[in-house]
Amino acid sequence: MITNIIIGGAIFGYAGWAFVRFINRSKKGKCAACSVSDSCSSGSCAPAKK
Repeated sequence: MITNIIIGGAIFGYAGWAFVRFINRSKKGKCAACSVSDSCSSGSCAPAKK
């Protein structure tokens, strides 16, 4: 019984953390959640075309 509570708490805790992280990134704008935002210099957050 205690194991189920611990596992359930871990699952809901992670879901809450992921939700808060999503909300915080969405408040920063579209480039905050972009996967290439660290190397983006154009401001469009689109991958560079080759």
